[in-house]
Amino acid sequence: MAEKSTPKAKTSTKPKKKPKQAEPEDSVWTYRGYHLKTSEFTTAMVHFFRAEIQRANVWRQRLDTTTNWAVVATGATLSIAFSQSNVHHAIILLNTLLVLWFLFIEARRYRYYELWSYRVRLMETDFYAAMLVPPFHPSPDWAENLAESLLTPSFPISVWEAFGRRLRRNYYWIFLILYASWVAKIWLYPASPMNAEEFIRRASVGPVSGEIMIGLGLAFYAFLTIFAIATINMTRATGEVLPRFGDETATAAPSEQGKPRGLRALIAPRQRRRQLLALIITGNAEAVSNRILSDLKRGVTAINGKGMYTGTDRTILMCALTVTEVHNLKTAVAKEDPQAFVIVSPAQEILGRGFNQLEE
Repeated sequence: MAEKSTPKAKTSTKPKKKPKQAEPEDSVWTYRGYHLKTSEFTTAMVHFFRAEIQRANVWRQRLDTTTNWAVVATGATLSIAFSQSNVHHAIILLNTLLVLWFLFIEARRYRYYELWSYRVRLMETDFYAAMLVPPFHPSPDWAENLAESLLTPSFPISVWEAFGRRLRRNYYWIFLILYASWVAKIWLYPASPMNAEEFIRRASVGPVSGEIMIGLGLAFYAFLTIFAIATINMTRATGEVLPRFGDETATAAPSEQGKPRGLRALIAPRQRRRQLLALIITGNAEAVSNRILSDLKRGVTAINGKGMYTGTDRTILMCALTVTEVHNLKTAVAKEDPQAFVIVSPAQEILGRGFNQLEE
């Protein structure tokens, strides 16, 4: 009998597919062997954003604390002044000076609060908001302004703006209550005056006559009113709820029609970045200039010069840059010519590509 053949199992000769390996992330920052990848950079920025919010909240609470001091001190003073008829009205004047001191303290704290809130607002408008709309990348200047704020911190608002803003928001109304209470204390205690002369006599404080005290009071409140009105147009306070950009639909002036009009930033950047001019005297101009062009992405202009001490011909490289690029410039020059001579000086204004737009 013929033997039945059993079918053999088929073996596949096709090679197995290798699992795809994830492409390595490009390093966005390197330092002494450490590499910071894009995902790690985003994580670091998120933590930095949260830290700045926390710091702004702390200083905001300190503002509320100072206001609470003024309110509590005013309430306690008025309670004492009106609870007993023999209490002199000068106690209200002393409280007015105390509240004025609280206002100066709060204005100083408000400047610190604005420093932290400026950084928070800068990241909100130019980093996070830019991720949500095409072309989905942050504003070109946001990192430069943020880095400058970290390297050379400066208050974004003046003392006058801080003083005027806190005066309008809270303290002016406290001063009005104190002024009305002072007049009421003189008028009602111990009884209503018979005429204006008696009212003026009651307004005196020790050797200071009533006419002088009333004149000083009117001058003080006139100063507060004028100061509060004069500082209204100061709008550099980034912590306030203000738009990032101005009115885009405003009609251009006849002399500016036909010219491209950009958005006028109201919040950030608040001030022009610090601009510098670097002069590099080197004997290896080609290598140094190529290093600056590749590392800093800044233009370089070569000028022929001569060292009068050695009589050697030298090349002077001129490069415009910002304050946050100075360290990178020094590093780039040191790599190619450690014997180079570098001069960095502040520039009044730099106009052209990469800086402020040159307009006629």
